[in-house]
Amino acid sequence: MKKTSKIGLVSGSMAAAALMLGACGGAQETDQASSDASAPLVADTVPEPTVTPNADPIQTTHPNSIQPETTLSISAEGSVNREPDIAFLNAGVQTQGDTAQAAMSANATAMNGVFDALTAANVDRKDMQTSNFSLQPQYDYSNRSNGEPPRLTGYQASNQLTVRVRDLDNLGQTMDALVGAGGNTFSGLRFALEDDRAAKNAARDIAMKEAISRAELYAAASGYEVARVVTISESGGYSPQPMAMMAQARSVESATPIASGEVGYSVSVNVTFELRKPTE
Repeated sequence: MKKTSKIGLVSGSMAAAALMLGACGGAQETDQASSDASAPLVADTVPEPTVTPNADPIQTTHPNSIQPETTLSISAEGSVNREPDIAFLNAGVQTQGDTAQAAMSANATAMNGVFDALTAANVDRKDMQTSNFSLQPQYDYSNRSNGEPPRLTGYQASNQLTVRVRDLDNLGQTMDALVGAGGNTFSGLRFALEDDRAAKNAARDIAMKEAISRAELYAAASGYEVARVVTISESGGYSPQPMAMMAQARSVESATPIASGEVGYSVSVNVTFELRKPTE
């Protein structure tokens, strides 16, 4: 009986505590707790994810949104050939001397003659530019097998020019005049257009038209049509065509024959197109 009475007292105390909570506004929290306890767990209310094979792409109204499966990338090239109107000549003077001063002096004398000859051939001074200058000691290594150090034999001075020649009809005479004045080295001859913008734009036009034509072909073959261009990138540039020239310039009564041929300009474009189903 005492045990039962003790339990009753405890129950009474808990009831009093509940009444006190209710008076202080705790009853609302108790009701909310009861309501949450009766609700199912959150995890039970989330549906299992489903995957639908071959589902249509998610529709969007964003103006720059592109579905990867509706794009086509095309690479195309455009090329044009033009008759050159300018030439770049790499030539100069190489001299030897027992001393560095002697080599430099001989080189300066020969170069002054080259400048005068080019000027007489109607090459403007602004079209002459030094591209390389060097002074190197020269050694004899023939006694290295005997364990002896190389022997200094003299010095070599080299002065190289890049010359822009605008009068291609007289290019051979210009080269002969350069040789006659003391020029004894040739390292290159290149033909070009002084203003190549029109040629490059023509190549771009050809490349872009080719890309569009091929995109329309692929689209039609796959049941689509070209909607718009998404991206364009470009690469390419000057590509010289084969040309004939003398292997070594020489000063003779008749001018050195030079064939300028043609110069080509090519441009490659990479274009991404958006495709769409034809509207009915």
